Amino acid sequence: MIELLQLHYGAIFEEKLLQEIAHVSVLREFQEGDVLIDFGDYIRKMPLLLNGAIKILREDFDEGELLLYFIEKGDTCAMTMACCLGNTKSEIRAVAETNGLLIMVPVEYMEEWLGKYKSWRNFVFNSYNSRLKEMLSTIDSLAFMNMDERIISYLIDKSKIAKSKEIQVTHQDIAYDLHTSRVVVSRLLKALENKGRIRLHRASIELL
Repeated sequence: MIELLQLHYGAIFEEKLLQEIAHVSVLREFQEGDVLIDFGDYIRKMPLLLNGAIKILREDFDEGELLLYFIEKGDTCAMTMACCLGNTKSEIRAVAETNGLLIMVPVEYMEEWLGKYKSWRNFVFNSYNSRLKEMLSTIDSLAFMNMDERIISYLIDKSKIAKSKEIQVTHQDIAYDLHTSRVVVSRLLKALENKGRIRLHRASIELL
């Protein structure tokens, strides 16, 4: 594990901290679609993502779920950290967007390292700041963006994760993540295609 940590976090954490993480943590592989954290879970370990991508969803008690943000390699989830440190139940669901690998850090070490290692403290605070900005962006999109603009923003995010202009996603997947109906998504995608923003294929969408 230490080699993986040095490869992905060697420029962020000092060697002594890398050694401690390797000693107390476990590796976990995941597959696309796996539910890694669910609503109501008590979170005993914090994830450090080595590769792959995970989407973070917030529960709407009336109508399902809403996509908050994606996390990618080198990231962690601020909502998870908050639940770990506060010993509270999870208010998010983490679903694997792709196959990947993460390191699970036991919660009891998180507070110790905050006082012991400046690099860990900076990492935690920077992660909170990044996720807060992403959540504010989500709120802005809900409040101020039309649904067609939200769809384009969503496709751009998915394109970055896939590292491809062609995105493997269904109309129903988009509707689920953006908290709307498949009929609305299909209509707006067709309108976006007519405007030259995207090209629709049988099982994918291409950004133009």
